[in-house]
Amino acid sequence: MAMIFCNTPLYSSSPFLSPLPSIRSKPSRFSKRVLTVQAQFQSMDQNDLLLRQKFMEFPYVSPSRRELMADLMSTLEDRLHSQLLPCSLPTDVRNFKNPNGSAEASLHIRSGEKSSPIDFVIGSWIHVKIPTGVSLNITSISAFLNSSTEAPNFVVELIQSSPTSLVLILDLPHRKDLVRHPDYLQTYYQDTALDSHRQSLLKLPEIKPYVSPSLFVRSAFSPTASMLKIDADEGERLEEILREHVSPTAKQVLEVWLERCAKEEEGEERVVGEEEKFLLERRDKSFRKKSIEEDLDLQFPRMFGDEVSSRVIHAIKEAFGVL
Repeated sequence: MAMIFCNTPLYSSSPFLSPLPSIRSKPSRFSKRVLTVQAQFQSMDQNDLLLRQKFMEFPYVSPSRRELMADLMSTLEDRLHSQLLPCSLPTDVRNFKNPNGSAEASLHIRSGEKSSPIDFVIGSWIHVKIPTGVSLNITSISAFLNSSTEAPNFVVELIQSSPTSLVLILDLPHRKDLVRHPDYLQTYYQDTALDSHRQSLLKLPEIKPYVSPSLFVRSAFSPTASMLKIDADEGERLEEILREHVSPTAKQVLEVWLERCAKEEEGEERVVGEEEKFLLERRDKSFRKKSIEEDLDLQFPRMFGDEVSSRVIHAIKEAFGVL
């Protein structure tokens, strides 16, 4: 689920949100990918298509945010389509609600082919009505690599905390110790100038660094991570920031991941030895288990009740290989 990757405690971002005003945004060139990806799903049965469409709607959020998330997911599925298996989650895990209907979520996981460096791609959205009358909306997309490569993963998450404020987490989380492996730091972070994206966003007066209260979260992200809090004077300004600054930045970071991490450079082979594979697998599994323990095991029963959360968390653990 969304919070698996960032482990930002559900209620760590200040006050909750009420719906943003609907603001029209210009069509993105990335939107064309949606049509390309849709063609790949023509062979799906009707139920699968409806569930995927439900996920891709990213309801309850503003137009700019909805377009950004749909563009990113469509780009991932378009570029990686030959390496991805169809989503095989049960229907009641792909879209679910709590008994009284105050919380709803959608989950989309596609595992990678055995011959692919992709372990799985996961997207989700969560909508929770708080007793005070406002709502919390979380949207997230992540892509995980397997032990055939040491390259970083990809994560983007937006946590809405008020009509004019949200938390952005955008990063290529490292999978090796950056002090012990300076060449890793050079290859994936310095040579790609990833820190320039964070620095560019911080030039806006409405954007400040976000410090997660979780030490585990802060240890899991790279030094170039854009962990930012956006506070605007009004909803329209927040939409402008999302559309004109956050969206292009997120797409550029995803492009770096697709070109430098998810596929090999032409004529180059990054051979991972058996011992290193073992260490990568152990680290990845430890991270996923800890993420679930610190996040979903604590938050999901509160939002969705014991029965629903147990079913969903079991399916996630199975997909992540940590049962």
